[in-house]
Amino acid sequence: MAMIKSALEIALERTKDLKIESAAIEANELKLEGKKAAGRYLEDPSSGGLGDILAKYPKEKRASLREGMFETLAAHLQLPSNESALEKIELLAAGFSAIAAASGTGLLGAVGSAAADKRIQALFQQLGGFFKQYLDDMKNVEQAIRKQWAPRIREKERQMSARMGTDVRIDPMSDPEFAAFYKQNVSAVRAQYEQALEKAKADLAAMLGFTPQ
Repeated sequence: MAMIKSALEIALERTKDLKIESAAIEANELKLEGKKAAGRYLEDPSSGGLGDILAKYPKEKRASLREGMFETLAAHLQLPSNESALEKIELLAAGFSAIAAASGTGLLGAVGSAAADKRIQALFQQLGGFFKQYLDDMKNVEQAIRKQWAPRIREKERQMSARMGTDVRIDPMSDPEFAAFYKQNVSAVRAQYEQALEKAKADLAAMLGFTPQ
């Protein structure tokens, strides 16, 4: 009987492992579907809100979907390159709010999805001003650098014009020294803003009950 019991235990252990593996595969598939859904939402908001998609799934399957959606939305929460990029802020805020409303786990279990949504909206209101300040600072840094280097560029233009016998105009970005100085200073400003943005993403993850990546 001991041998039969041992064999049975081994069989049960193997079955347990298969169940765990199957659950992990399903979780990964749901997470991938969540990522795809968020991608479609960002590309074409009229295709449907994330809340509607989450509502189609049983509650026990929504956690992995929400995680996938969060990762995609967070990846698109980046420093803007221009004013038009700010238009995506409201779309992202709505997406994160939909994720907040779809679960009562983590922080949501304590304060409720409505309170979490309120905090998300407040955070994105701050981010709107944060991004505008970033664009202004980047513009001011560029102007300051160009103004600082203007005498050097004009002197190089004068020397080249004298050698070539014709007027020469230099694009500052084509000048190696200027380009290196420009990159160094602009990168320093950008790094400060990126650090602050990563902190905001971590706060956002905590609001939604996720462990920051």
